[in-house]
Amino acid sequence: MDDMRYEAPDSQDSAISMLAEAGGSGKVLAGGTDVLVQLHAELIEPDVIVDIKSIPGTQDISETDGSYTFGAAVPGMVLMGHEGFSSTWPGVIDGVALIGSIQVKGRASVGGNLCNASPAADSVPAMIAAGAICNIVGPGGSREAPVEDIVTGPGKTSLADGEFILSFTLPARPPHSGDAYLRLTPRTEMDIAVVGSGVNITLDDDGTCTAARVALGAVAPTPLLVADAADALIGSKVDETALAKMGDACSAACNPISDKRGTKDYRIKTASVIAQRAAEIALERAREN
Repeated sequence: MDDMRYEAPDSQDSAISMLAEAGGSGKVLAGGTDVLVQLHAELIEPDVIVDIKSIPGTQDISETDGSYTFGAAVPGMVLMGHEGFSSTWPGVIDGVALIGSIQVKGRASVGGNLCNASPAADSVPAMIAAGAICNIVGPGGSREAPVEDIVTGPGKTSLADGEFILSFTLPARPPHSGDAYLRLTPRTEMDIAVVGSGVNITLDDDGTCTAARVALGAVAPTPLLVADAADALIGSKVDETALAKMGDACSAACNPISDKRGTKDYRIKTASVIAQRAAEIALERAREN
């Protein structure tokens, strides 16, 4: 621990080299609200901490033909305050808004929330539901991967040594689209989700669901994209019958643990309820667009 270095490179290549050289002993610092806490608690002992905030692209928000790209180190409060993004992706903002206190969100980023790899991370199911893509850089060059492919288990990601997420890209939204994220917690504020669900819906002019994505958090070792739940909505008017089928599919996909926040059975049952409520909010937003 005495030999730990802090580096703040201003280029992708420098950061990649530092992380690759450290092997598994390097840590990326985006906002620092997880890494610094883990460091002080002596849960991690990295050889090098690489602060990516000075690297071009990590703190930008841009829009091209309706598609948004934002940097992995953009603070939550900045993303929430971006009028274009927050009006286009209110469900993602639902998730980001739940990352700790206002002070924490002033530093915390979606990139850090994802790569911390907590099964209960709030922004992650919302980003999965949105169909967000990670723009990853590393020793092998650049690659893309959907958000749902990043977390492989609690505290573990699919990123190779030297790789880090530079930014996220969300697709352009068709008309009549809406998304939402809801979670269940024992307390109303600053708690960890017992269950979380992100839902993204697109309707045609007649109000029939033509596309959907449904994601769950805190009910398995990784956040889940539940294809069966989306299939229950597609082709329907998102009525009570479709919502009930979607809820059943969510419960069936769960593989949770029991802990002090909730038992396994409680999580399985409430996953259906929370997902249906999130879908109802997404539906209302889709009808308004």
